[in-house]
Parts: sequence; structure tokens; C-alpha cells
Amino acid sequence: MILILAQSLSAQARESFAELAEKISPSVVNITTSTTVAGRTGPQGIVPEGSPFEDFFREFQERNGPGDRPRRSSALGSGFVISEDGYIVTNNHVIEMADEITIEFFAGDELPAEVVGTDPNTDIALLKVESDEPLPFVSFGDSDTARVGDWVMAMGNPLGQGFSVSAGIVSARNRALSGTYDDYIQTDAAINRGNSGGPLFNMDGDVIGVNTAILSPNGGSIGIGFSMASNVVTRVVDQLQEFGETRRGWLGVRIQDVTEDVAEALGLASAKGALVSDVPEGPAMEAGMQAGDVIVSFDGREVEDTRGLVRQVGNTAVGKSVRVVVNRDGETQTLLVTLGRREEAESAVPAAQPGPDEDATPETMDLMGLTLSPLNSEIREQLELSDNAKGLAVMDVDETAEAYEKGLRAGDVITEAGQAQVLSVGDLQDRIAEAREAGRKSILLLVRRGGDPRFVALSITESD
Repeated sequence: MILILAQSLSAQARESFAELAEKISPSVVNITTSTTVAGRTGPQGIVPEGSPFEDFFREFQERNGPGDRPRRSSALGSGFVISEDGYIVTNNHVIEMADEITIEFFAGDELPAEVVGTDPNTDIALLKVESDEPLPFVSFGDSDTARVGDWVMAMGNPLGQGFSVSAGIVSARNRALSGTYDDYIQTDAAINRGNSGGPLFNMDGDVIGVNTAILSPNGGSIGIGFSMASNVVTRVVDQLQEFGETRRGWLGVRIQDVTEDVAEALGLASAKGALVSDVPEGPAMEAGMQAGDVIVSFDGREVEDTRGLVRQVGNTAVGKSVRVVVNRDGETQTLLVTLGRREEAESAVPAAQPGPDEDATPETMDLMGLTLSPLNSEIREQLELSDNAKGLAVMDVDETAEAYEKGLRAGDVITEAGQAQVLSVGDLQDRIAEAREAGRKSILLLVRRGGDPRFVALSITESD
């Protein structure tokens, strides 16, 4: 009876969100931006000079006004105040390229805002207004405690209607859309254009997300909205407030997920961790990390996959020395890596593979559905490779083979097999034989395409 009564009281309490809305509404703001859009430039028509139609087109353009004059464009969005001294959080895409930003408060007052800093990677922007009086504000909650099925409430300026409230539940957690640092809460609380940058509240009145995107075939809400999790936002906001920019840790490796077949080829117990496909010049190289290492732990935390590792590294302080545990040749090693800053990292060119130059007629062979040939000067020129590039060129791929299914194409270059360099087809055959002797059903190939490396595991049979 007590349990039934408690459930009944809880249900009655959620029949209205009025008290919560009244409490937090003063901290939510409407954002209006104004941008100068350049007018038309360059030739305005295809009528040649001296043509009898020249006067006609000139009169037509004059009647329609000076089309090359700059014009003003405005946009609407939402945001929320996070401190009494006027810091406001919104989406980067709401204020991007804006010349003027105006904040409208719940009471009707308006103030101009300045941009403190932005982070396009998470689509977060931090603004600042100057007010003579302390402003009502809200606090961030712990988004990790939000459960699927929890009640949430969204507030904002949908479709320019101003200060609108919608309620729903957390539909899913840890959604990734397209960004490196994505961690979205999915909700069915109505979110439409203009809600961008507005807060997603839990029932305690804490912000657990920033409304950012919707999934819709018609541009309106169909019950699939996404809010960037507050635990991501708070780290970004803290850095923007302190530095005016983000400062994320940088390990300096190219990585890929460990799939089941890759794990089998490496002799790993499970398909977990992040496989290092390349180590350009940077912190990881200085610490002795190598291509083929599998990162299983970073700074004391287990690494599940590449997405998790990228977020772990990005959330670690620049300059911090961290212990990175890797699996190399079946054994674990601990490396001490001093992280650099991702924003300052320059694009690194993968190191060329060493080895003697061979201009003799290359040996060509079909293996695992691949037609392979060692690189020579002619093939390097055709593939636009450096003069000292080494490996096996993929000349053709059988479209019915596993290699084709896993993305190998003509023009790819295999530089390693079984984590050892291959310069000839014979080298590859030796690596396959060694893998069979070790009882493995697949072999791991390091494949480069346009300089970008990745590992591919291919099955090995007695016919190969």
C-alpha cells in the first residue's frame, strides 16, 4: 500500500511542470543575431557590351534596386544564463558570423552580448552581457546520472515564438552524430528551429543538456531531438571562460577500432581498445609508441574503443604526463606520454617506409583475392607516392573476395603484414605461413591509401 501511495503521489506531482517552469524561466533567454550579407558581386548578366538589349537589362536592374548593396540578415536562437554576472551559454551555430547579438530576457529587458569564446567541435558558445543588477541563473547538473525514461523539460525560442516550454523523457543516452566529442542526450521533448542553444532541464531544475539538433524529414519536431550532454559542455565552458578558447589534450596517433577479426589476428582476448595505425611526430612517438600497438588503458582508465579514447585524451589537461598501457606482440607495456595541445597540432606526414630501391620488373601474384606487385619507380609515379615508399601495390581486387568487402581497392599499398614490413610477395607469404603456424585464422595488414593508414584483417586459408 505504501508503494502504491508513493507511486500515486509521484504521478500527481508530474501532472504539472508549472512550478519548475516558473522557477527557471527567468534564466532562459532569447537570442537575436544580425549579420551583414554581401550583395551580388561580379557580372550581373550575360548581355555583351553594345548589345541592343543592354539598355533593357540596365532598366530592369534599376527597377529592382541596387542588388549589389550589402543587406542585413537576422536569426533567432536560445540560451541560458549560468552566472549572476552575465555569462550565457548557447550554440556556436546560433551566433556564428554574427555582427550583433541581442539577448532578450524573460522580463522583456534586452542587452547586447559579446562573444567570449566558441567551440565548433561541440557547437558551444559562451557569451557575456553587462548588467547593473545580478541576473537569475541556473546551474549545470550531472548528465551521467540521467537515465533513459527520466522526465526532462526543454525551454527556448522555437520558431521565434519566444519562451516556450516542452516536456518529454530521455529517449537514449550517449548518442553520436558526426563530431569527435559528441555525447548527446536524445529526447522526445519538442525541439524545433529556434530552440538551438536552449537548456534541457531535469526535474531538479539543473541543466543536463544544451539543445542542439533534431532529426526530421520536414524540419519540424518529430520527437527525436539531441542535447549536448552537460558534462561535455561544462568542460568547454570552463576553458572558454578561462582562456577564451579550448585547450584539449593531444596524444598524436591515428587509431581505429579493434574488430573481432583484428582481435583474432593479433591474438587478443577481446575486441576492445584502440589500434594504433600510425604514429606521426608528436607526443606518442617521443614516448616510443608504435603502429600496431593496441591502447588498452589511458591514465588509469580502461579504453573501450576509439571514440572513448578520443574523449579521454581531449578531456585531459595539456602538458600532463599520463601512463598509457599498450598491448604489443602479445605483451603489455606502459608508456609515459606528455600530452600536447590538439588545437596546435600540425598535420603530420606519415613516415616513409625504409628499404632498398628496386627498379627491376616486379613479381606479380594473386593472393587473398588481391593482385599484388612490389613498388617500383613506375608504380610509385602512377600512385603519386614518394620515391622511398615501400610495400606491395594492390593492382586489382576480386570483387567477390573478402578483401573487396572490407574496402581494399586498386591503388592501395600494403606496407605491413602481421606487424612486420613486407617488400615482396614472398614476404607476405612468409607472414601468412607464420600466422598459420601460430594457429591464427586471419592476418593483419597495414594498408595505406593517399598516405592515410588503416589496419585490415583478412582470413587466411590453405589455398592462399
